[in-house]
Amino acid sequence: MPFMTGLETEPAIAAELFGDRIDVARAFTDALAREGEERGLIGPLELPRLWTRHILNSVIGAPLFYGSVADIGSGAGLPGLVLAIARPDVQWTLIDPMERRVNWLNEQVAELGLDNVEVHRARAEEVQRPEGFDVVTARAVSALRTLIPLTAPLVKDGGELALFKGMNAANEIDAAQKPIKKFRLSNVRVEVLGEGVLSESTRVVRAVVR
Repeated sequence: MPFMTGLETEPAIAAELFGDRIDVARAFTDALAREGEERGLIGPLELPRLWTRHILNSVIGAPLFYGSVADIGSGAGLPGLVLAIARPDVQWTLIDPMERRVNWLNEQVAELGLDNVEVHRARAEEVQRPEGFDVVTARAVSALRTLIPLTAPLVKDGGELALFKGMNAANEIDAAQKPIKKFRLSNVRVEVLGEGVLSESTRVVRAVVR
């Protein structure tokens, strides 16, 4: 189809990572490829690496999540929608302050039949959930020193942060020692996922919140 020109061919590993959810993942990826740039969700250079750089980069983290999860700054649905597709047993709350992104997320939740997802239009600091979430995640939102104060307060006691970061994840931890102490994070570490499986491995900063 003309609108799919330039879309990266689906890597063979995708079907293995998504299992019986691969058709849903394909539907989401096709929709993002078709509408993402026009709706300001992805940049014009992302189609040739949409699977590798975004979809697989997100789904490789699926085993880390359980219970109730909040994705802060969900944007196009990366990683929240991708993870919700892969983990229908987990309850996902996607949070974004921008109306056009929230509209997109709600449309995709409906079209893909994701009954394990709620979408909220809000800034992270506006979210009210006294019981907290089991895990809070985010991807490509901001530096760790800025992200921790936005995410840690939403985690229940003993819950976790699982924040998708880039190559400088370890340096970001070093630069975030003040908020790490302030918000009582423990066992803060970088986990590298997908080595030997993906062409580009994924780095996730994980920590327990007490």
